[in-house]
Amino acid sequence: MREKLAIPEAEWPQAISELRSLNHIEEAFVLSTCNRIEIYVLGLSGHHGVKEVTEWMSKRSGIPVSEICQHRLLLYNKDAMQHLFEVSAGLDSLVLGEGLFDHAIKAGRRVREEINIAAGAVSVSYAAVELALAKLSESSSSAKMLVIGAGKMRKLVIKHLVAKGYTKIVVVNRSEEKVATIREEMSPGVEIIYKPFDEMLACAAEANVIFTSTGSETPLFLKEYVKIFLPAANARLFVDISVPRNVGSCVAELDGARVYNVDDLEEVVAANKEERVRKEMGARPIIIEETKKFEASTNALEVVPTIKKLRGKTEIIIVTEVEKFVSKLGIDINEETRKAIGDLNQGIMCRTKIMEHYESVINYDKKHV
Repeated sequence: MREKLAIPEAEWPQAISELRSLNHIEEAFVLSTCNRIEIYVLGLSGHHGVKEVTEWMSKRSGIPVSEICQHRLLLYNKDAMQHLFEVSAGLDSLVLGEGLFDHAIKAGRRVREEINIAAGAVSVSYAAVELALAKLSESSSSAKMLVIGAGKMRKLVIKHLVAKGYTKIVVVNRSEEKVATIREEMSPGVEIIYKPFDEMLACAAEANVIFTSTGSETPLFLKEYVKIFLPAANARLFVDISVPRNVGSCVAELDGARVYNVDDLEEVVAANKEERVRKEMGARPIIIEETKKFEASTNALEVVPTIKKLRGKTEIIIVTEVEKFVSKLGIDINEETRKAIGDLNQGIMCRTKIMEHYESVINYDKKHV
């Protein structure tokens, strides 16, 4: 189901546009990674908005509405806000707009800086490498590594492999440009070998471990392809961190082929469970604090128009009364006098508690409206 619901990055703008065109949806944000699909919306009606988004997901994926309803998780208001902050902080992840998303990024940054939640096997790429090495035999140091694709995720896989001591890695990609960029970032002595896509099967025949993570909508490795180059005596590991999958499920039926996907990465993450639980305990108060701050900001924004009107009327009253007083004294109200009156007005306003309290809210409003 996750693979059918997945939205490739190139299609995010179109997906958001379609969601915003729904009758009861004003704003939308899509988060689609290898292990999650989440849709955040600002709706005119909770019930109707959920119904429209669910029907949109069904139409796009071909999955019946009833089936989606069985697996979906609905979060509203504060719960949705807190969940987003947890995702951005890495608490609800194998790995992470408007005011809400700015605040989510801030919350995530605080957790990562103060708690170091990102340490350990919490990223998909790191977990993929850890899983592969755990499944290899004792002679894993001489294993031949093949990486299909050269995007961000594959780049991280390569870096983690190098960190584990693998200095010769074959990378299959549609163009050599991205591979060359990765090669330039490596230390001397690390050999990154580029191969075009039409040599993928030949490269796989020589590899012990094959990492795949591409945006292909159809499998790159099928049973009939793999059995040709897969003698039973030479077991190969396929670590598929793509959504949709790059390795057909039937490949696992072949003798000598072991296939692991995103779901299997939980095994590696579980090994870090105790440490993550400890760090989560330190991160939760930060999430709660940032959630309350954002709630306070959004609640205060509701009274911003009233505060602005009050401030405007107060300024008019102060200026009018001061000008009357100055006029009674027989003093000409020239440019210098007007500046003095303005400074006096500003001083009074700054010392008015209610104005002082909402000054930051008004400034927030200017930035986000």
